[in-house]
Amino acid sequence: MPRPAPARRLPGLLLLLWPLLLLPTAPDPVARPGFRRLGTRGPEGSPGRRPSSVAPDGAPASGASEPGRASGAGVCKSRPLDLVFLIDSSRSVRPLEFTKVKTFVSRIIDTLDIGPADTRVAVVNYASTVKIEFQLQAYTDKQSLKQAVGRITPLSTGTMSGLAIQTAMDEVFTAEAGARGPSSNIPKVAIIVTDGRPQDQVNEVAARARASGIELYAVGVDRADMQSLKMMASEPLEEHVFYVETYGVIEKLSSRFQETFCGLDPCVLGTHQCQHVCISDGEGKHHCECSQGYTLNADKKTCSALDKCALNIHGCEHICVNDRSGSYHCECYEGYTLNEDRKTCSAQDKCALGTHGCQHICVNDRTGSYHCECYDGYTLNADKKTCSVRDKCALGSHGCQHICVSDGAASYHCDCYPGYTLNEDKKTCSAIEEARRLVSTEDVCGCEATLAFQEKVSSSLQRLNTKLDGILEKLQVNEYGQIHR
Repeated sequence: MPRPAPARRLPGLLLLLWPLLLLPTAPDPVARPGFRRLGTRGPEGSPGRRPSSVAPDGAPASGASEPGRASGAGVCKSRPLDLVFLIDSSRSVRPLEFTKVKTFVSRIIDTLDIGPADTRVAVVNYASTVKIEFQLQAYTDKQSLKQAVGRITPLSTGTMSGLAIQTAMDEVFTAEAGARGPSSNIPKVAIIVTDGRPQDQVNEVAARARASGIELYAVGVDRADMQSLKMMASEPLEEHVFYVETYGVIEKLSSRFQETFCGLDPCVLGTHQCQHVCISDGEGKHHCECSQGYTLNADKKTCSALDKCALNIHGCEHICVNDRSGSYHCECYEGYTLNEDRKTCSAQDKCALGTHGCQHICVNDRTGSYHCECYDGYTLNADKKTCSVRDKCALGSHGCQHICVSDGAASYHCDCYPGYTLNEDKKTCSAIEEARRLVSTEDVCGCEATLAFQEKVSSSLQRLNTKLDGILEKLQVNEYGQIHR
């Protein structure tokens, strides 16, 4: 897998290196190729690196941080590692110098979060022989771990760096020794500290270690061979090879390793890509959340508006309607209008608006609704809106010439006064019975017969008119009496 291009050195780097540059015997960094601040490969499971040497508050990062104090406190937290120190304890390393190396290791431990689920540390001591001082699973807290480091003693002559790397690869970075598997995505990191030239072949061994996924940092002190450091370290070399002139200043590198192993907080740095809210989970991890009224989408970054209508948090008095934009609006039941607050409703006067649908009469109810009623002589139909005649004879709209007879709630028929008969239209009457009785059997062609017929007809008509007047008078009296009861 190709490795990212080396990060450019930043002006803040000068602040980190300034204490070293002021040392009387320190060589010009430019004259020593590969003399770089510590860094990492970035992603792909390796420890993260801060993008600049400027603290979050804008102040330059200090070159020599106090033990256990995080550079840029509040921004980052150490990420879990399987970390192995390979320390050179050959005869060229004097006892006091070896103590400085152990202090350097302890200070790096101080900057890490130590625990079974956090960073695990092992130490491999080497000279002409190799000794595993303790494995990754041996100690799970800082105090016991630092005490174990303090008990380490130098070995002997020789500098078998290749053998030390091979031993770490075969016997320390294993599941049996406490290393975590590839599925855990925990970086495997080795820091080699030496002051001499390897007496064995480190090139091929280091290449195999790097190919197995181990990230190698090489720290050279005093007489260390820069070319050998480069052969051991991972790419990019300017991020993995470091040199100090004496063991007296090696302790100051602990702050730079802390920066290297720091888990960046994307929420603080603004690189989280959360649409609404970024929540830090520690160890450089984070998760996204949404503002009230929204829900997190499947991409775990963007947010969509909740269905407030379904959640019943809309505040609408009657009806909540979701809009396509993810918002909502309130509406009212039929017969009501939305108030100015756009949530509550007031009853409409449908009777006044003329939208009631009542055939005869609309009556407003106190509840804001209404009901229909009918005129006198009519009854309300099952649809509660239209009306049917209850007694058409009483309404006087029947059309009968003489008499209207009710047959029920809505039907009737016409009848005639005595001496009259109902015509074919079922409404008007004719006095045809008397006329038939006046028909003479005499010869209608004779003059005497014609005159006699005319006299009889006239006499009969007079009698009929007299009877009719009497009947009408009685009817009027009867109707008058009914009206004035």
